[in-house]
Amino acid sequence: MRVVFWGSPEFAVAVLEALMASAHEVAAVVTRPPEPGGRGRRPKPTPVARLAESAGLPTLTPKRLRGDAVHAELAALGADVFLVAAYGAILPGDLLSLPPHGSLNVHASILPDYRGAAPVTRAILDGKSESGVTIMRMEEGLDTGPICLQAAEPILPDDTAETLTRRLATLGGRAAVEALDQLEAGTLTETPQDDALASYAAKITTTEAEIDWSLPAAVIERSARAFDPWPGAWTTFRGERLKVFRVDLADAVVDSRAVATGAEDGRPGEIVAADPAPIVRTGDRPVRVVIVQPPGGRRMAGDDWARGREVNLGETLG
Repeated sequence: MRVVFWGSPEFAVAVLEALMASAHEVAAVVTRPPEPGGRGRRPKPTPVARLAESAGLPTLTPKRLRGDAVHAELAALGADVFLVAAYGAILPGDLLSLPPHGSLNVHASILPDYRGAAPVTRAILDGKSESGVTIMRMEEGLDTGPICLQAAEPILPDDTAETLTRRLATLGGRAAVEALDQLEAGTLTETPQDDALASYAAKITTTEAEIDWSLPAAVIERSARAFDPWPGAWTTFRGERLKVFRVDLADAVVDSRAVATGAEDGRPGEIVAADPAPIVRTGDRPVRVVIVQPPGGRRMAGDDWARGREVNLGETLG
């Protein structure tokens, strides 16, 4: 089939790579326009744009998706189907129905669970044991279209949003090619979603990623993983923001040591021991701060940070 691929971030790169390696023809790639980034604030092409241009694929970066000009440009490509994977903007209905076989989307959840912008992060935050990908027929609602194909993927105990997204992208690429194969053969089935079972994965904000040390340790541990790499779970220390990318639940020995220093009577966020990494009180049991990133610095071990800042027991995070 002749496919126009829509995508922008790293998640979409793996899907495009699978499509390029398949028997289907990539007529063109549509991706978001370059945005300023880095210290020089120079416009940076999306990861998908870099891959498409290196592969010599025609690449479109429209600023707007409405209007006769963009409609005519896309129609001239003669696509049989559009395949969308994290493009980054809502496609108008007249574009979704432009190809004869319509538009398919690669979504990083088992729909109707986690419709919306941040399904991977939300699944980790919620302590889910499984995620997956859905290939769905696109319509104008938010991830409401009929389900064509699904594949599950376990969420591992140490998964971050980055590691899980990477696996889901690979899985999504395979599933997308399989769906296109079935579409071409006329065997692709479509099952309507049950809206009564739907849940939503709202967009992540930096404010939301602030650590509330009064929450249970398991919730804080998941938050550190869910917000990695963006925006990074964060707290404050001595008036400066400190990102926290990994905490571990403290073992029984450390638990006893922390209690001995007054953790059970202290404040949430209080540094109650060193093991050698800082041990911090939460809403129930202490956690070990394993990986942090200070302002303007790189990620580093929690014990190295504590030594470098001469952290004292009794000081408080947050």
